[in-house]
Amino acid sequence: MARVRVGCCGFPVARSRCYRHLDAVEVQKTFYALPREETLRRWKDEAPERFVFTVKAFQVITHPWHSPTYRRMKSDPATFGDPANFGFFRPTREVRRAWEMFYETVVKTLNPEVVVFQTPASFSESEEHVLRVINFFIDLLDNYDLCASVGWEPRGRWREETLRRIFNAVDIIHVVDPFKDKPLTSGMQYFRLHGMGGYRYRYTGEDLRSLREIAKEGYVMFNNVYMWDNALEFRSLLS
Repeated sequence: MARVRVGCCGFPVARSRCYRHLDAVEVQKTFYALPREETLRRWKDEAPERFVFTVKAFQVITHPWHSPTYRRMKSDPATFGDPANFGFFRPTREVRRAWEMFYETVVKTLNPEVVVFQTPASFSESEEHVLRVINFFIDLLDNYDLCASVGWEPRGRWREETLRRIFNAVDIIHVVDPFKDKPLTSGMQYFRLHGMGGYRYRYTGEDLRSLREIAKEGYVMFNNVYMWDNALEFRSLLS
C-alpha cells in the first residue's frame, strides 16, 4: 500500500500527543476564524518534520451568513464587508477578500499539504453553483502560488455526472466520507470520516478493516466523537 496519512479533524488531545502518535491534523480553527500568524507559526515549529498539516478553508468563502457555524466566528464580520455577500463561492469582493486573507495568513504561514473547502448541504446542484465552483477554483489555481493540493467536499445533493463535469474542469481532489460516497477523482485520496449515522458513531474493527482495503494513497481524517481512538486504531492496523 502506498503512503496513507492518518489524522483527526482538529486536535482532540494535546498537540504534543497528536504530533507523537499521528501523521497529520486538519486544522479546524481556520474555518471559524483566521488565527494569528504567531499561533500557526508556533504549531508549525512544534511539530516533528514527518508531521503534516491540512487546513479547512475559511467559512466566509463557503458558507452563507445565516449558517450556524458563524456563532463561533471571533472576528468582526465587517472586516470582510457585507455578510449578505458571504459564502457559496460567490464572485463578490467579500469572498475574494476572505480568500486572500486566508491565503496570506494561513497558507503562507502553515504551509499545509491540502486546503479543504467544504460546502454545506444548502449549496446544492444548480447551473449557477456549478459555474461558481469551476470559476473559483480556476482563479485560485491560476493566480496563487499554492504548494498545497486543493480539495472540495460537497455536502449538498449533486448528481454524479455534474460532479464529474466539475472535476474534469478543475484539478482538485474530491473529498468524501468513503462510507457514504465514492471519490470521483483519481490519485490522491482525502477521506473525512464523520461517523456512520452521526458524529457519535465509533468505527468498529470491521469498519476499519474495510477502510484499509480502499485507502490507497492520501489522507484518512477522522471527524467523529471517537476520532482519537479510531485514528490510533486505524494507524495501528495499517502498520
